[in-house]
Amino acid sequence: MFRKLHAEAAYFRQQPLNFRVLVLTNLIYAFVLPVIDIFVAAYVMRNSDDPVKVVVYQLTIYTGIPLTFLLNGYLLNRFNIKALYSIGMMLSAVSMAIMMSLKTLDLTGIAVAGLTMGMSFGFYWANRDYLALAITHDGNRNYYYGLETFFYTIIAVLVPVGIGWFIQSMGEDSGGANAAYRMVTGMVFIITVIASVMCFRGTFSNPVRQRFLYLSFHPQWYRLLILAALKGLAQGFLVTAPAMLIMRLVGQEGALGTVQSVGAIVAAVIMYILGRRTSPSHRLAIFTIGLVCFALAAIINGMLFNATGVLLFMLFLLIAKPLLDLAYFPIQFSVIDLVKRIENRQEFAYILNHEAGLYAGRLAGAFTFIVLAVYVSEEAALRYAIILIALLQLCSIFVARQLLKVNADLRKQLSTKKTLDYV
Repeated sequence: MFRKLHAEAAYFRQQPLNFRVLVLTNLIYAFVLPVIDIFVAAYVMRNSDDPVKVVVYQLTIYTGIPLTFLLNGYLLNRFNIKALYSIGMMLSAVSMAIMMSLKTLDLTGIAVAGLTMGMSFGFYWANRDYLALAITHDGNRNYYYGLETFFYTIIAVLVPVGIGWFIQSMGEDSGGANAAYRMVTGMVFIITVIASVMCFRGTFSNPVRQRFLYLSFHPQWYRLLILAALKGLAQGFLVTAPAMLIMRLVGQEGALGTVQSVGAIVAAVIMYILGRRTSPSHRLAIFTIGLVCFALAAIINGMLFNATGVLLFMLFLLIAKPLLDLAYFPIQFSVIDLVKRIENRQEFAYILNHEAGLYAGRLAGAFTFIVLAVYVSEEAALRYAIILIALLQLCSIFVARQLLKVNADLRKQLSTKKTLDYV
């Protein structure tokens, strides 16, 4: 085992400097992500007992993301990408501080905290996606995302259970629990500073100054936008549903953290093996398995809608999410690699436009939940909205299959054209 671990470490050290720095930066920041994804939603649920407010918070986050992607495109002409990347990470702590300072969780305060978190995600993901695209190629992207996902899932074993039981140990009443949340916010701030320091060790370059806002694209890009919209449908539920269901049907933050951790142990092993051993030809199969796991999670939750159903829902979801990410991001980047050569545009133009596709799906998913919660019941929203979204997401299999087929055809055409030009 030690020989195997040494070999894996040696393989990682063989990667370029920027590859290693980006992985390590994201590894450090990964300690923050479970807090943002799970416990901020749990905080809103604890202090309001209103799933609609949780979804409104998530909706304001998703509104801030595309606006910040656009702002980031202009700021890249004036500021170093490392600075913008660092600001994105640190804004997550600022958003949490705003949330914890609210005396009452009214919609205005939740919206301000949500928009700030949206800005954090916007700066973080816009620059992270560009850097990941710039420093990887189609041959090593499975390894890159497999490695990242492996670390994320290992951290997802440690952080949720530790924070969950820490919050619960501070007391069952809101006063003690909220004090614990404020301490966690302080830890988040420290971690974001450390991640920012690591980021500045890289030699990352800004995108070339070039137009990045377009309204017309190659047909292959529109196929990816459909896939992005389908992905966006489920994103709000992937983040907020666990917290809402656990707090409503199971108990306190300690249970939430424990369930997250148990499922993450299984996911961690699966993700590293897949990232290390699979090739681009396996992406559709991985994507399909992830979508099926999400559909099973939603159906089980809807049928049982009790503590057992929630635990099974979480288990399937914790396997589904990293599988979907492991397949989706390399598919997205392979499409960008091709269409940028065809249209002679910079990568950030596609990263920005891709966010519009995600946002369309996120809006549709969030409004589906809100409409069911307001006009039917909260229970109906928690049981049936997730099933509806999960079944719609299965359409992604056919879209992804067509995307990969056209990608292969375009790659052959470009290869033939290059050969003819050379001759």
